[in-house]
Amino acid sequence: MNISHILNHFFVFLFFIFAFIECPNLYATQPPDYAYGDAIVEGTIGEPSTLIPMLAGDSASHNVAGMIFNGIVKYNTDLKVIGDLAESWTISPDGMVITFRLRKGVRWADGVEFTAGDVLFGFKTIIDEKTPTPYKEDYLQVKKFEVLDKYTFRVTYKKPFAPALTSWGNLIVLPRHLLEGKDITKTDFGRNPIGTGPYKLKKWVSGQEVVLDSNKDYFQGRPYIDRYIYRVIPDTATMFLELQAGGIDIMGLTPIQYTKQTNTNFFKANFQKFRYPIFSYTYLGFNLKHPWFKDKRVRQAIAYAIDKNEIIDVVLFGLGSPATGPYVPNTWPYNPNVKKYEFNPEKARELLKEAGWKDTDGDGIVEKDGRPFKFTILTNMGNRQRINTATIIQYRLAKIGIKVDIRLLEWSTFINEFIDKRRFEAVLLGWSIGLDPDQYDIWHSSKTRPKEFNFVSYANPLVDELLEKGRRTFDIEQRKKAYYKIQEILADELPYIFLYVPDAIPIVHARIKGIKPSPIGISYNLHEWYVPKRLQRYSIEP
Repeated sequence: MNISHILNHFFVFLFFIFAFIECPNLYATQPPDYAYGDAIVEGTIGEPSTLIPMLAGDSASHNVAGMIFNGIVKYNTDLKVIGDLAESWTISPDGMVITFRLRKGVRWADGVEFTAGDVLFGFKTIIDEKTPTPYKEDYLQVKKFEVLDKYTFRVTYKKPFAPALTSWGNLIVLPRHLLEGKDITKTDFGRNPIGTGPYKLKKWVSGQEVVLDSNKDYFQGRPYIDRYIYRVIPDTATMFLELQAGGIDIMGLTPIQYTKQTNTNFFKANFQKFRYPIFSYTYLGFNLKHPWFKDKRVRQAIAYAIDKNEIIDVVLFGLGSPATGPYVPNTWPYNPNVKKYEFNPEKARELLKEAGWKDTDGDGIVEKDGRPFKFTILTNMGNRQRINTATIIQYRLAKIGIKVDIRLLEWSTFINEFIDKRRFEAVLLGWSIGLDPDQYDIWHSSKTRPKEFNFVSYANPLVDELLEKGRRTFDIEQRKKAYYKIQEILADELPYIFLYVPDAIPIVHARIKGIKPSPIGISYNLHEWYVPKRLQRYSIEP
């Protein structure tokens, strides 16, 4: 058993202890009372931008699209890769050739059979230079794609590619019979998708809701819940009031809601809370083309001026841990020994002075070449954690002579008009990261075009080389060396200030049964959730 297996099992063990403590009644031994029917309403602060997975770069889009589409493979609750649309696969001894055998009898929601031809069509679409997708790189590693028969396809790689198997998720699954010969960016498919998943789109009212109906012919079995509704509520305080009033059934709580506002008899009787570590981190990212942020001493000064423990205590109520790089603690690529920036305002002032920033006129703001150090942090509306984090950063940077403004933007505007067009000085955002440590799309210097993920314009030839090394070997120890070194460089250069790794703290109405927490969250088995007939709230008309 190698180190990754040991760590994965340890992580699973910790998770279940954690989840059980937070939800002691979840595993009470009661006979199942399975029934079809009812609806679940989830509150979301962000509206999807598109429901075509390969075009979506935001979590709101992927959350909904993940209900509509399947992948070729997926992770199970032990963090192992298992088949989804693939029934099985074989990998050549050198790891360069994967042959997938698809499940037979899987159908698109319009009744047409899903085949290997659909996978080929999706593959050709994602690698097309005209397709504006940030996920292209993984599929450009394929030298040859062959459809061997209706249910079998084979991919041959140009070079060893460690994330090869895990890359075959839901990004490339598209219905050829509906999209062949069309430009997917100009069709209405992104708002009216047809998938193979447990749910299918019923309606999408912009700014209000996305309504999904169960796919009664779903190949893994008809979902028990007949309808799933995402209500767009851009403010978490308003969303919480809707939760109390019965307008929604599920939401991600803020730390104060989790620790204090739901600690009442009403919530204990009517809801179930969950808490678990997630593969995610929050960061302050700089536009490295901005003249003030080109100097790493300035970025380091800002890092020393920020008290991460203060943010975790005040904003997260302790429900998280400090981030020191792009991997989360207790995972095998995480390097615990990188340079850390303990709260040190005096050191911050020294670095600013070295970089030429001084308060020459006594107004409390440092200047350079006659220009005061002022910049704006952009973040999204409705995310109270990020807004509060930005406010604390604003306060702390004022103490070292930097004036910060905070601007809140609606999610789709933030992404499409500011991130994609590089119209920012600094952003407060988060990444949900995959279980494979390859982060080529985020850090490689070639990934800076619109819709790609290196929007801070980070470029380091050694990091480029190490990213390539990390993905070109199947030896976990060699990969670990590459990712450890990348983290050391990022900790020194600070294109981001890595702030914190939050815990997921969702709340779900108590009438909803069948939820089984795991290291991959609670929604992985959503098609198995159910509401006993006596507890059902909604009557769904066909």
